[in-house]
Amino acid sequence: MKKRLPRSKYNKAELTEIFSRFRAQRPEPKGELEHVNPFTLVVAVALSAQATDVGVNRATKELFKIADTPQKMLALGEDAVREHIKTIGLYRNKAKNVVALSRKLIEDFGGEVPKTREELVTLPGVGRKTANVVLSMAFGEATMAVDTHILRLGNRMGLAPAKTPDDVEAILMRIIPEEFLFHAHHWLILHGRYTCVARGPKCEVCILADLCKSKEKTCNVPATIVPMAQD
Repeated sequence: MKKRLPRSKYNKAELTEIFSRFRAQRPEPKGELEHVNPFTLVVAVALSAQATDVGVNRATKELFKIADTPQKMLALGEDAVREHIKTIGLYRNKAKNVVALSRKLIEDFGGEVPKTREELVTLPGVGRKTANVVLSMAFGEATMAVDTHILRLGNRMGLAPAKTPDDVEAILMRIIPEEFLFHAHHWLILHGRYTCVARGPKCEVCILADLCKSKEKTCNVPATIVPMAQD
């Protein structure tokens, strides 16, 4: 029996308007993790769990200069990797995973980053969110990588009011108009990172203030209900 997911608070016309504004604001959104190839992207995203992108970029700047392939990372070894990334959270376990995933890439995938979610999540330290980021940024697939920002937005705005990242992902993949889907996860992450922030939404500078149906709005802008287009 197929799981029944919660409904979004927004109709198709409202969703089109929301993502049209995101596109106008950031026509070509980019992820903020620095990387030079699919392998360094996998490593960077895996390291970003419970760490900021700025902190990860600082830690990997020198690491990726000397270890930008699985072979080089494996040769570098866990102790050296640990020294490079010791400024980020959970660095001991992350160093172990980076070396282990490098070994698995060499042994099972010929040193190449696999292009399917099912294969990516077999790598140590790589979960569904990391796999989705890699599929999008490295291989051009339209995916929805639900991090803490998107989970918060989904619930605060009522875009995808669900308790788990998987359910939020499923709702967003279902409701976001196809023309916006490729960039949607970057738009949502950046909106959550810089505008609809965890400590309190900055509604006074939000491009969606008149569309947002959140109960947490901090300015007196009533939500505008966009009518559905007539066939």
